[in-house]
Amino acid sequence: MKKNILLAAAAALFFTTSCDQKTNTTASADEATATNATSEVAHNTVHNPNTTNAQEITASADAPAMSFKETEHDFGSIEDGKVVRHTFTFTNTGKSPLVIESATSTCGCTVPEVPKAPIAPGAEGKIEVEFNSAGKAGQQVLKVISIKANTQPEITQVNIKADVKPAAGANGPFRS
Repeated sequence: MKKNILLAAAAALFFTTSCDQKTNTTASADEATATNATSEVAHNTVHNPNTTNAQEITASADAPAMSFKETEHDFGSIEDGKVVRHTFTFTNTGKSPLVIESATSTCGCTVPEVPKAPIAPGAEGKIEVEFNSAGKAGQQVLKVISIKANTQPEITQVNIKADVKPAAGANGPFRS
């Protein structure tokens, strides 16, 4: 009787173990299939890291594209209170008109101005950026300007930086 119970227990253990292995094998096969499908889709999609959800956008061969001559500008050393401007020039290297929806900055001291009219394929556009250094003494590293357009990915970024020196005759927070 004890032998029958031990055999039944061993058989039950064997079957539950083998079922788990079969499930794991099936799960592994499903994961491999999903990975292959994802890698095939990845060749045809554009990941936008600037969105809060993990959506993928199907890339279009006819989509507009912004190609900048430079994506970063250094104003160098400027005096506190000085307002400086820089123009970022880009070309629409896509096959359809480029429409800029908006441009925003990480700081209120940096104001971008974008073209209102669509930029035709092959045409150049300009984004004017104004930086007001008032009260910004010290290294101003990478003020980011985010440009939202009908490109893929939707957000393109350019940067400015400057070393803001105290105004002549300024003694810091204390006055003599």
